[in-house]
Amino acid sequence: MALGEVLRQTAQKYSDHPAIIYFGKRITYRELDEMVDRFASALQDFGVKKGDRVGIQLPNLPQFVIAFYGALRAGAICVSCSPLYKARELEHQLNDAGAETLVVMDTLYPTVQEIRERTKLRNVITTSPRDYLPPLLRTLAPLKGVKSHKCPGAIDFLAAMSKYGPNPKPVIVKPDDTALLQYTGGTTGVPKGAMLTHRNLIVNAAQCEVELPIRRGIDIHVAVLPMFHIFGITVAMNSPILTGTTMIVIPDPRDPKGILSAISKYKATVFCSVPTMYIALINRPDVKKYDLRSVRACISGAAPLPVEVQKKFEQLTGGRLVEGYGLTETSPVTHVNPLDDPKKNRPGSIGVPVPDTDAKIVDLETGTKDLKPNEVGELAVKGPQVMQGYWNKPEETKICLKNGWLHTGDIAKMDEDGYFYIVDRKKDMIDVSGLKVWPREVEEVLYEHPAVNEAAVVGVPDAYRGETVKAYVSLKPGYQGKVTEEDLIKFCKEKIATYKAPRLVEFRDSLPKTLVGKILRRTLREELESKK
Repeated sequence: MALGEVLRQTAQKYSDHPAIIYFGKRITYRELDEMVDRFASALQDFGVKKGDRVGIQLPNLPQFVIAFYGALRAGAICVSCSPLYKARELEHQLNDAGAETLVVMDTLYPTVQEIRERTKLRNVITTSPRDYLPPLLRTLAPLKGVKSHKCPGAIDFLAAMSKYGPNPKPVIVKPDDTALLQYTGGTTGVPKGAMLTHRNLIVNAAQCEVELPIRRGIDIHVAVLPMFHIFGITVAMNSPILTGTTMIVIPDPRDPKGILSAISKYKATVFCSVPTMYIALINRPDVKKYDLRSVRACISGAAPLPVEVQKKFEQLTGGRLVEGYGLTETSPVTHVNPLDDPKKNRPGSIGVPVPDTDAKIVDLETGTKDLKPNEVGELAVKGPQVMQGYWNKPEETKICLKNGWLHTGDIAKMDEDGYFYIVDRKKDMIDVSGLKVWPREVEEVLYEHPAVNEAAVVGVPDAYRGETVKAYVSLKPGYQGKVTEEDLIKFCKEKIATYKAPRLVEFRDSLPKTLVGKILRRTLREELESKK
């Protein structure tokens, strides 16, 4: 079936059960289903047809869920856009996807205005974090700085919701129709849209249900993983909707106090997140004052989970925290450590493949020879959650999809018991708190600075973020001593999302290169390794 029908079935079975809790406001599954229908009706009236792309640039708000499922019910393809994007990043993604409609937070509207004429955007729908707050909090919100911003030339989300009835025109959507374009840097660093189908996303939500395992109509999820990220889309939104469980929607993942308060107040039971978030929580001096004993099941993904963090979080909650693994191209979850028995967990391992998923290690040279246990090679996966390919990029698709197997670009090994371990990256991708940074993108920004002669960007280990972006730079003649580390960091932050900007800059007279002049990032990483 299609994702829109999954919500419909859940709303029939769990109609009065809370689907969303947002700062105390409860939205039942019946209400959510009706809201989604209203939004789908509005989109159809705005001219959205089957196969059209609808961009969503929102943090975690009820509006994200409504817009996502409403777009799918209208027959559209969702394009999730990070609220952290600067103008150039948003412009590229909207143009690559060919999006003509965008749902965006009102505070981000000035960026949309800046690029609108250079895109195909016909409809821009704006909304505020205030829109679905309980009445008292809506009154107090302006005092706390959460104001509604004027957006000339945009359509107001709430106005559209009140104008249209819950009766969209029926659209035939098949399981193998594309539901989502989720952008990733892939193997080359050029952002590409992974085409994920309704089947891909439903299957992965069901795989997560089995692994956690989710108790239908009972569990309460901490929905703090950003829903614009594929991990959040699956574990914080789709899996709860599939299982009729409740999402506590938290807009700011950098608010540990708010997260702890929500767990304690609503007795949350499922908390999937990234290592940096678990680290932030266990290191809070006042963490003991919150009752976290309701938490029973947690999967950590997007970056390696330190063993000490796992132990401390399990001691705090009494629940189980295990490491998993996934990729944008696989909707995303492919591996997880078993949650049912502590003895089955292997520290440092990403676990075993989830149901209906095959995984193997192949040789690095050709990718065609299957390797034996404990031999190091490239991880390849196969399963119903694997994407169709990259949007409008057949050559890139051929590089990673071969005979149904997705070649991940991650170097790994498998032990005799079938547990997998990530050893290194074949790609140069940098992992900052679970968010992917592509060196080439940062380097291109650095090269725009008039003082920069050469630039190379690598990831350096960071106890909190997993990795931090470090830039190596040589300056043009005459600029030595005139440009500082802070100057270049500030320059980058003005052009790309802050998490992508370097936190460290090292000036060099020259950078290591191949005989043909290609800068060797690998050599710089090896230098860092040797200094450990």
